[in-house]
Amino acid sequence: MKTHILITDDEPLVRKSLKEILRYEGYNVSTAEDGAQALEILKKYPVDIIMTDMKMPKLSGLALLTQVKRDYPRTEVVLMSAYGKIETAVEAMRLGAYDYVSKPIDDEQIKELIEKIAQCQNKLKQESGELENLPVSEEKSPKSEKKRYRFHTVLGKDPKMLKIYSMIESIADTPSTVLIFGESGTGKRVIAQAIHQADSMRCGQPFIEISCGALPETLLESELFGHVKGAFTGAIKDRAGRFELANGGTLLLDEIDTCSPSLQVKLLRVLEEGAYERVGDMQTLKSDVRVIAATNQNLEELVQRRGFRGDLFWRLNVICINLPPLRERIGDIPLLVDHFLEKYNLMRTNRSGGMIDKVSPEAMETLMKYSWPGNIRELENTVERSCILVKGNTIEVNDLPDSIRNHNHKKEVIEEKASYSLKNALKHPEKDIVIDALEHTNWNCTRTAAYLGINRTTLYNKMKLYGIKRGQVKV
Repeated sequence: MKTHILITDDEPLVRKSLKEILRYEGYNVSTAEDGAQALEILKKYPVDIIMTDMKMPKLSGLALLTQVKRDYPRTEVVLMSAYGKIETAVEAMRLGAYDYVSKPIDDEQIKELIEKIAQCQNKLKQESGELENLPVSEEKSPKSEKKRYRFHTVLGKDPKMLKIYSMIESIADTPSTVLIFGESGTGKRVIAQAIHQADSMRCGQPFIEISCGALPETLLESELFGHVKGAFTGAIKDRAGRFELANGGTLLLDEIDTCSPSLQVKLLRVLEEGAYERVGDMQTLKSDVRVIAATNQNLEELVQRRGFRGDLFWRLNVICINLPPLRERIGDIPLLVDHFLEKYNLMRTNRSGGMIDKVSPEAMETLMKYSWPGNIRELENTVERSCILVKGNTIEVNDLPDSIRNHNHKKEVIEEKASYSLKNALKHPEKDIVIDALEHTNWNCTRTAAYLGINRTTLYNKMKLYGIKRGQVKV
């Protein structure tokens, strides 16, 4: 069956534009002029995705979202607003919205978002039958929300993460080498574990990991390939290396960029032939190991600067997974915070400190506005700190580290000054440009949008913003 989308907006031009765009993509699309009418449609027909404006008569977008998540928890909701405020986005995510988009809406952005939601829903219908049988009250709980968006040990519902889940499923049962790139703290190790767990042939075998940057070259070679007695000072007995210990399973080589040129040659041989020798031994050993390499460096640039072997890079880069930093998936922050609260609440209860029930909306807003240079690792440390220091059962803004609070305050001041100056400088000239273009095309909106190089939805929203009506002249 086609994905059924319900567009709810009190502006006829917005409803018409989005309906045309999504119908052209093959979706079944209905429209409603306010939240009350949307609820009437939901009573009659199953709806997969609702796109709703925030400010509407009779029933607002947030009120509609609340009722939908209560009565139709499998329906995803995307909120739209011309008045983008971070606190509104935070509240929308807290209430269960899939995403929050600002008007004017970009056609390509919304098509990509809807496609991701539809793919996720189809996957859940096919592979998560247990969710279909959950009672409504259970499905709305934080625990079931985490279950819904968990892929093995990975947690996230951002479209970028859903794409990674799909990639892992596609490559899981292959022997191909995987290269994971991501900033420090983005969860490269967790992704590697998920690949191992999803591999039906190797999941029951060892998952071995080693940080290449933590050991000097001579010791790293011994750790990887093993050594025989007397191979070097201190080698008092034979010892198996990580490739031998991981035989039949998976080996994660973290910080692969730190390996010396001579060691890179030996790694290339193992990857191509599955053969190696222990340090100090002439006997060639074979190992059936799925290698996953991880780095926070751009290996392709290192190759160009001759800091990494090109042949090894291309052998590692059979499958490349780019992990997004946390600042690019802020919609996952509430899920991750809830997960870490559950983890570290146990520490509090063991100290008779009581449970932390929630994070205040203001504190969550602050967390979602922060840039998170340390990514998920920094977020986890922040939650752990709160679970240790907070006296009550709610994390408030003042309970967060000074670095997070001060960063957000500076950012707000800069954005406010920039927004003020730009709005005053551009508002009236843009209105005149739009009117000139409309007159040039005899008020044909489709031709006007093409003439201006924007989409129709953007044009309609600018006409509404400036109060432009047919026949209007510049002032």
